[in-house]
Amino acid sequence: MAVLTCVMFLQGQPTPKLGLDLAGGTTVTLTARTESGATPPDAQMTQAVKIMTQRVNGLGVSDAEVAKQGNRNIVVNVPGEGQDRVVQLIGTTAKLQFRQVFAVADGTPTTGTSPSPTPSTSGSAKPSASSSASSSPSPSGSATPRGRAVPEALAAPSPSASSSGGASPSTSASASASPSASPSALPSDLLTGQDYSAIDDRAVIEQFEKLDCTGADKRAPGANDPNRKWVAACDQDGTAKYILGPVRVEGTQVSDANALPPDAQQGQSSWTVALKFKSQGARQFGQVTSEAYQAPAGSPQRQVAIVLDGQVISAPSIDNGAITGGTASIYGPPESFTQSYATDLANVLKYGALPLEFTQSSIDEVSSTLGSDQLRGGLIAGAIGLALVVLYCLLYYRGLGLVAVGSLLVATAITYVSVVILGENMGFRLSLPHIIGLIVSIGITADSFIVYFERLRDELRAGRTFRPSVETAWRRARRTILVADAVTFLAALVLYFLAVGGVRGFAFAMGLTTLIDVVVVFFFTKPLVALLSRTKFFGRGHPLSGLDAKRLRRTTTTTTTPTGQEA
Repeated sequence: MAVLTCVMFLQGQPTPKLGLDLAGGTTVTLTARTESGATPPDAQMTQAVKIMTQRVNGLGVSDAEVAKQGNRNIVVNVPGEGQDRVVQLIGTTAKLQFRQVFAVADGTPTTGTSPSPTPSTSGSAKPSASSSASSSPSPSGSATPRGRAVPEALAAPSPSASSSGGASPSTSASASASPSASPSALPSDLLTGQDYSAIDDRAVIEQFEKLDCTGADKRAPGANDPNRKWVAACDQDGTAKYILGPVRVEGTQVSDANALPPDAQQGQSSWTVALKFKSQGARQFGQVTSEAYQAPAGSPQRQVAIVLDGQVISAPSIDNGAITGGTASIYGPPESFTQSYATDLANVLKYGALPLEFTQSSIDEVSSTLGSDQLRGGLIAGAIGLALVVLYCLLYYRGLGLVAVGSLLVATAITYVSVVILGENMGFRLSLPHIIGLIVSIGITADSFIVYFERLRDELRAGRTFRPSVETAWRRARRTILVADAVTFLAALVLYFLAVGGVRGFAFAMGLTTLIDVVVVFFFTKPLVALLSRTKFFGRGHPLSGLDAKRLRRTTTTTTTPTGQEA
């Protein structure tokens, strides 16, 4: 309890976060956009709603609401005001592609610039860490972006860093061979120092040279189209631009993605996104990294770009061999690859890309749907329920009832601290269904105490002394307590996975308090009763202890001597 309390105050958040119904939140309206301008299919809109729900409720307890409105709009209600991070997360299409790099330059237009140094240094990247295939592009050579540090890297993770996840049914993804020079290939461009001999599309070369990535919109036209063989694309911070080859691995081949904390043993000081590919994706990824590794040292073709929604989030160089294990990690410098960034990236990759592109039509702050009156009423109802349970325990069990009251107070304190900590770390927000679940759990917690106390009283009625009865009664009661709590927890678990919205919140609260009940009974209630058994007040059965022989109608054991006299 002391540890949880310290964690709560160290977080700087001593009060629970409230849900949409009690504290209001942010409402976002997203409008689907199609290339033809036609109404999007209903099936794709339904799929988009499902994916958005999974994203905003990534941990299942934030109680965000996602609903379709009309033929084109999706309305998302997120608890709390100023949820810019969540709003950005919902509307991200999250189309992930892996493409081989064929040219790289600064993010400014290159047409009309002075000749660059030797093109052999173009796009060179050397590992910044010892892990396989990690990268940190060198700023040397004008074809390499000047002063640029790649924000993320790609590596084959160690067994401790790799994530596990079940592979969903495999979907097809193109695995075109790496383009090679052909009779129609274009010669090197002497003006920029780039080697375009492997690129047979003059239009993309012209687009690349004219591309300016320093503006507000860093999505180059066509960069997000998986059907295009060659694309020009900017990176996320606008300091570099690339010519990329065909899509070698699609995001649909990622079976799982998880954000992992820094691992000092692996030399990683930033958060990491661990990827696990499906079987087909693992083969495709192994093939493209193998071909990149076979490219000449210092060549841009040594790099494999990770493209998210038409922007390059990293283009690491494959300098330590092909990655064939079916897993990979994306990581970068701690200042940019933070916990929130890694979590959001893993979230969108895990649940897949949206089937449609969406534009943000409006964003508004909304007031609570229930308000302080309902919150006050719920808290009053909980206080009344707790007071009645306390009163019953004191009247029926007398002194022993103080143990039940103390256990209830400890359970209440642990529940409160847990709600605060969960709210800060996994988005748990206290809504009215949660409060109802917590109130119902008061009776469930009291049941555990009653089972133990009644077992103890049965032992005392049989004429046994208090101290031995404590252990005997506990051995008989703990199985009953565990079975009862297991049934309640399984019911809450089933309800949590089958229900949605408020009912799911109720199930989560009930499951949480059931686990807390087990902890309190095993580590507080039973040790406290054992401690009290050594006192004269309880050990000798004081009338106010609730354990006196007269009150329990304790039976006395008699023995008969051979002469027929009672002893």
